[in-house]
Amino acid sequence: MLLAYSQGDKTKGKLMHNPIDSGKKSVDEISTTELAQVLAQRLMITSGRWHRLKSNRKARALEQAAVSLVLLLKDQPQEALVRLQQASGWLDKSINPLPCPSHGDQQTSNSEKLLEEIK
Repeated sequence: MLLAYSQGDKTKGKLMHNPIDSGKKSVDEISTTELAQVLAQRLMITSGRWHRLKSNRKARALEQAAVSLVLLLKDQPQEALVRLQQASGWLDKSINPLPCPSHGDQQTSNSEKLLEEIK
């Protein structure tokens, strides 16, 4: 089963079961692509967290870098490069946040669309 480090105060730094995984597979039984997809899912900025994280450059860069990893593992190097460039743009401040996707037209967030594309 997948293990994760706890972020809580009492168990900080201790290995815990990953709640995403139901305990059916060990890390050795999961493909690298599946692991990358779990990471991308974890780092995805959903519409519920978008307002809080829209200007968080580290969070935005992590999200794009994780998607890039999945795309690269799926033999899509050109798309992976685009996502890496976006991650770099968040870090070097050449990219700025767009307006809220939920104002006006109710659409799926870009992050949620990305996650669907890499599944």
